[in-house]
Amino acid sequence: MPSNRVFDQRRRRVHLAVLALGCTLALSGCGRFTETFQRGYVLQEGALEQIPIGATQEQVLIVMGTPSTVATVSGEAFYYISQKAERAAAFLPQHVVDQRVIAIYFNKDRRVTRLANYGLKDGKVFDFISQTTPTGGQERNLLAGMLVAFNPFRNP
Repeated sequence: MPSNRVFDQRRRRVHLAVLALGCTLALSGCGRFTETFQRGYVLQEGALEQIPIGATQEQVLIVMGTPSTVATVSGEAFYYISQKAERAAAFLPQHVVDQRVIAIYFNKDRRVTRLANYGLKDGKVFDFISQTTPTGGQERNLLAGMLVAFNPFRNP
């Protein structure tokens, strides 16, 4: 029969092996079990397609709901702001992976004149609907401010 000292050494080795295996499994699974966090407005699939040019503000409110903010920079516009962040494990920090500002522009008769889906592409404000970057001025500055200001978990 082995002595208590030999038994204790074997027991420690088994505990260390189990601990090492547990750490390996936990770390190897981090990429597969990513947590996703959605903040702000959640755009329903197909919602923008339900808003034709010429639709009324009331129709927009029925389809999209209350906007995150409203602006009157150059005519009235509704802005719906959202952000998606991820983290690989509960103890790791969150990293923003996508930010969007859905903009719906109206004329003086409160009818839709244009739709835009803004985000950042190569560090610049980009409209994913028209595939263009907005020109300089108040509108671009406003959008850039929204995309940066509503980012509490910015990557350093």
